[in-house]
Amino acid sequence: MNRVDGHRKQVKHFDNLTDVRELTFSCFERRPLLTNDCWRTMLARSIDAALNRHQYRLAAFVFMPEHVHLVVWPMRDTSSMQSVLKAIKRPFSYRVKQHLIASGSPLLRQLTVQQRPGVMTFRFWQEGPGYDRNLTRGATLLASIDYVHQNPVRRSLAKSSDDWPWSSARWFRNPSDELDSRLPKLNRLPPHWLD
Repeated sequence: MNRVDGHRKQVKHFDNLTDVRELTFSCFERRPLLTNDCWRTMLARSIDAALNRHQYRLAAFVFMPEHVHLVVWPMRDTSSMQSVLKAIKRPFSYRVKQHLIASGSPLLRQLTVQQRPGVMTFRFWQEGPGYDRNLTRGATLLASIDYVHQNPVRRSLAKSSDDWPWSSARWFRNPSDELDSRLPKLNRLPPHWLD
């Protein structure tokens, strides 16, 4: 837990529902849990379902071993980010838990924690909303997308952002490329977001 002067560090969240948003959320205890293609594909389907249900579109993303970055924008004045994140994380966590139960994986025990006395909870994701910020200027938006795409390069997981298969970098640079069916659905940003 981060502490500043004896108080838990608080990140301010501004839920302006008309802005493009950069979202970051992490696996429980920043463990590298997103390392198998099956789970990453399940996460992509969960993102698709949640964004469709809450009327958001996905402009860019990267799945890292222990965290996820998404850049999304609303189709209209719509749901809060808290609702969108819950709709992504909760069904995905449930599916992972069922997979771990079925396979008898010891990871199930490692990810089951005491929420309060007598109550045990499965945790795939770190508690809390993660990090998000509103992107209101075209230059900031493009810089944010570049930052998201460069994550695997900075971590030495790929030589170039286009080489990391669990990212929108390749498609973002060349939208005529066919998108891998395992990835979440992407949408070109409307030109007015880039002004």
